[in-house]
Parts: sequence; C-alpha cells; structure tokens
Amino acid sequence: VQLVQSGGGVVQAGGSLRLSCVASGRAYDSLAMAWFRQAPGKKREFVAGMSWSAPRIYYADAVKGRFSMSRDVAKDTVYLQMDSVGPEGAAVYYCASGMGVGRRKERYNDWGQGTQATVSS
Repeated sequence: VQLVQSGGGVVQAGGSLRLSCVASGRAYDSLAMAWFRQAPGKKREFVAGMSWSAPRIYYADAVKGRFSMSRDVAKDTVYLQMDSVGPEGAAVYYCASGMGVGRRKERYNDWGQGTQATVSS
C-alpha cells in the first residue's frame, strides 16, 4: 500500500492542525492504520491507531482528549486532528499501515513520507 500524507506545518502553541493520509492499493495486509511521531533525538512513538472496519480508536496517553483520529473509508483516507497542541507536539508525523492495530512500530509494514509539525510559542 502506498501512503501519501498531507497537512502539517506551523501551529501556534494551543492551536490546531490536521493531517491526512491517503492509502492507495490497500490489500489483505492493510487492515489497520496508525499515526506515529518522532521528535528530534527521540524514538518514533505511537500516537493513535484504528482498523478500517472496527469503531474503536486507540490513543497514546499523551494525546488522549486532544488528538482525534478518524477515517473516510470511501476515500481510503485517515486523518489526525490535533487540538491544543503543546510544545511536545513538534515532531515529524507518520501514518502507517499494517494488519492490526498495535502500539509498536514493528506491527506496521508501510509508512507515509512523514510530515513536519512545528509548534511556535
């Protein structure tokens, strides 16, 4: 599956940002989608994840209540709505595709190109 991301950019602290990820060529091994982020000098970490068919969405504790993941099955697109973004939100965000939702990046086979979110004070 090919994942193409859009969105990102500069956001003022406390502001909002929306990321999109279009998944083309989905097959049997692309049943779940997730968002990860990686800040400079840090490991890539799970942000949110969901399957294409089940309603439950999983969030990292650090973003729960502020970030929201959603999907548009007809458009093969997932979104990450980021609200009340704090300084820790500054990172490169990646969407990922895999066979099942998990918090470990090893569960995902395909990755988007990454998009930078910069938080200004």
